[in-house]
Amino acid sequence: MNVFGLEIPPLLLDLSGGVCVLVSLYFLWSKSSVYWHWSNLSLLPYFLLFLSGGQWMLAGLQVTYLLFGIHGLYLWHLEGRRSRGEVRFNEPLWYGVTWVASVAIFAYTVAVTDFSAAWNGVQFVAVTLSLVANFGTTRRWAWSWPVWIVVNAVQAVYFWHAAYWVLFALQFVLAGMSVHGWRAWRRDERRAVTFA
Repeated sequence: MNVFGLEIPPLLLDLSGGVCVLVSLYFLWSKSSVYWHWSNLSLLPYFLLFLSGGQWMLAGLQVTYLLFGIHGLYLWHLEGRRSRGEVRFNEPLWYGVTWVASVAIFAYTVAVTDFSAAWNGVQFVAVTLSLVANFGTTRRWAWSWPVWIVVNAVQAVYFWHAAYWVLFALQFVLAGMSVHGWRAWRRDERRAVTFA
């Protein structure tokens, strides 16, 4: 892909995005806000990769991820302050605002996608499930992890078809990391119920 006169090979975009995602998941296990920074960093190479391949829904998904990333980072900050008794905030507004913007972007990318190509249906399923999983992640709900595993399975099929080999291999690593994350978050939820 040509960016400002510089030719960037798709493999480099694929690889740099993958490294950022792996680092981000390490921090997500412990529910550290650093997760959002690494996750957001992965979005530019993936956006450029999908844009160059004409995968409009996956490119649009990167924009919604950025909205979720900014929203999730600030929401975790607000929730931390609320837990310490420092602040109260309008939860329905904060939990709903990013959904509205994300659904609007999703609707737009669906509108510009040619569904006569069967593989765009697979892309649609992956993007839809990703939005649901991302919402659960912003709320730190354990059920988001198994949804991510399904996303990984669907995306593995799609990335094999698109010949994005790093992304294809990454889906198996991410699925394994998601199993670990699911166990850790379920343990946290059980502890929270015990101490409640």
